[in-house]
Amino acid sequence: MTQAAVRPSLASAKRIVVKIGSALLVDRTAGLKTGWLQGLAQDVAMLRARGTDVILVSSGSIALGRRVLDLPFAALPLEQSQAAAAVGQIRLARAYEEVLAPHGVMTAQVLVTLEDTEDRRRYLNSRATLQTLLGFGVVPIVNENDTVATDEIRFGDNDRLAAQIAVTIGADQLVLLSDVDGFYSANPQEDPTATRFEVIEHITPEIEAMAGEPISGLSKGGMKTKLMAARTAVQGGCAMAIMEGSVPRPLSALAAGANCTWFLPEGDPQAARKRWIAAMKPRGEVRVDAGAVAALAQGKSLLPAGVVAVSGSFGRGEPVAVLAPDGAVLAKGLIRYTAAEARAIAGHRSGEIEAILGYPGRAALIHRDDMVL
Repeated sequence: MTQAAVRPSLASAKRIVVKIGSALLVDRTAGLKTGWLQGLAQDVAMLRARGTDVILVSSGSIALGRRVLDLPFAALPLEQSQAAAAVGQIRLARAYEEVLAPHGVMTAQVLVTLEDTEDRRRYLNSRATLQTLLGFGVVPIVNENDTVATDEIRFGDNDRLAAQIAVTIGADQLVLLSDVDGFYSANPQEDPTATRFEVIEHITPEIEAMAGEPISGLSKGGMKTKLMAARTAVQGGCAMAIMEGSVPRPLSALAAGANCTWFLPEGDPQAARKRWIAAMKPRGEVRVDAGAVAALAQGKSLLPAGVVAVSGSFGRGEPVAVLAPDGAVLAKGLIRYTAAEARAIAGHRSGEIEAILGYPGRAALIHRDDMVL
């Protein structure tokens, strides 16, 4: 760790994930903090105008729903939490739509569970959906699917969910809007001598020992979960900031030098993803023709038309080796079809996939973002 390292610049980010905590968004007595949300919308519109992709990971559905259902602000049984989430999710999505639409920004609701990021097929589907939405200029509003998630399949807090989403879509910055203005050597509400770190280059055992417990009555995530999120983010090549988010236009404040703590990334997101894929053991092989070899050399995706043979047994999202006509290994990647599906569409154009399989498929057999040469 160091205080001298240069903090990342928000202006340099190409893709940003912003996590919004319940305490920032929902007041126990007044409900949704519309004025604050409008300021955040201005910031999002500003980033989008620069060409920056923005994903919002927002808490608040249960907090909103429990007010509507007049449930107590205390620990709820699972079924009541799920009911509150179901009521609150629609209101949360509508709130974001209403504040962003005047700026010409489209929104989409994306609900996920821990299983969606641990299962390779679901992971690829989630990644593809988010990438497509960003390609259309949409701002996805992501939340844990509390209406169906049980304790066994939960993230449990949106700090870690935000970090996983950041790694999934290759974000270069993650901003946790919180109720504290950074990472401290101790809980500043209990220890007046606690000092805030400007930049943390490495998460050491000493740093881990400084993390405390949750402070807010509405928030689930304390500093420990934020540190876990930071570890996930930086290992995926994503810088992460913790800042006090209740100020008007918090992202503008961050860009202007507001107090925060930055955790510096280990490499860049794409390189980290490629290392992850390269370390996997292939479950099968696809042999390609000379045309596909040339296309891959130019950084293009692998299309079914360039495949001449498929071997092995694998499911969607599992790693396979890509072989040249002479059998040499060209690449490794996460395939978007099962072995049976890949054999059926091998050698065919992408436009023929639906007729062959009986349902629409993805144009690429292996997308270039899911492949390492």
